[in-house]
Amino acid sequence: MTSNTKLTDFLSVNIPKDYRISYKYHIIFWTIYFIFNTLRWSSIHNDLIYSLKTNIIGFPIHIALAYFNVYYLMPKFVYTKKYITYVVYIIAALVLMLFVKYNLTYYLVSPVVMPEIAPDVSNLTLNYAIQTMVGEFYVICFVTAIKITVGRLRENNRLYELEKRQLKTELRFLRTQVSPHFFFNTLNNIYSLTLEKSDKAPEVVLKLSELMRYLLYATKKRKQDLKKEVTCVQNYIDLERIRFDGSLKVNFNIEGDLDNCVIAPMLLIPIVENCFKHGANKNIDDTHIRIDLKIVDDFMHFRAVNTMPQKIDKKKKKIKAGGIGLYNIKKRLDLGYKKSDYELSIFEKDNLFNVLLKLKV
Repeated sequence: MTSNTKLTDFLSVNIPKDYRISYKYHIIFWTIYFIFNTLRWSSIHNDLIYSLKTNIIGFPIHIALAYFNVYYLMPKFVYTKKYITYVVYIIAALVLMLFVKYNLTYYLVSPVVMPEIAPDVSNLTLNYAIQTMVGEFYVICFVTAIKITVGRLRENNRLYELEKRQLKTELRFLRTQVSPHFFFNTLNNIYSLTLEKSDKAPEVVLKLSELMRYLLYATKKRKQDLKKEVTCVQNYIDLERIRFDGSLKVNFNIEGDLDNCVIAPMLLIPIVENCFKHGANKNIDDTHIRIDLKIVDDFMHFRAVNTMPQKIDKKKKKIKAGGIGLYNIKKRLDLGYKKSDYELSIFEKDNLFNVLLKLKV
């Protein structure tokens, strides 16, 4: 194994691939730090050559201690909560560094190993030891703080990206959950018309094909033009009108400018579908459905109201009010919009089932 391979393995130990910092950033950091420290100490000693020599000796020690702590000691002892062992190793590393730095400075630079303390410090004194070890400990803490900060930022970014992927996956799942539910009911309508050999069957098939085209292409996008969503709703209503003939009274009113308005695709269809499924389908009398869509400023106010069956079991009524369609609406709003961007109200009043949606578009 070559020395370069050993160095790579050492720097990579216990580090997830996504958290590794590129070698060029290591080089840039230490180069800037070296230049800054050399100029700083040259101004203190008033001797650039002396400062350059001591930093050439000191920086390999800085780097070795910092990497030894960040890439070996911390993963092995801090992350495994072996704190006493960690402290012992840090102290041992600092003591070893002290002897190495003292001897290299004494024999390669000058017998005066720390002139900033006193011009005659040429022995390994307690004062020299404390000053040197504190200085090295400062470098270790500084580098460790950078590494932890970068790791935390990357972890937060990873979690954010993971959350976004989960959000997209869940939204796609909810859309596919809406679609079979909706088309199952529509295909039942077509089946009934074909059994009756009704002339309305071709028109229903055409409307259904338009809805399928919208579903195939619109739901791939996070947001869709509100006009296209409204067209989809209108097609659905037309299909239901054909099936119910004169027993169904539907009013669909639109106010305001729909241009430049966008909405999560297939968001309104489950609300409208709920009106027919739990209103028209279950009511033996004439059914009234009113759907209002109004644009005010940057918000869409959508209201769907249907008459409720005269006789219905209370337990079943509660289940219907929280069925798959409206549940998906709540879930998709929570996933796709901020809390401040929508309001959803579902309630019963005067034998009418109401769904009110205020949504930023």
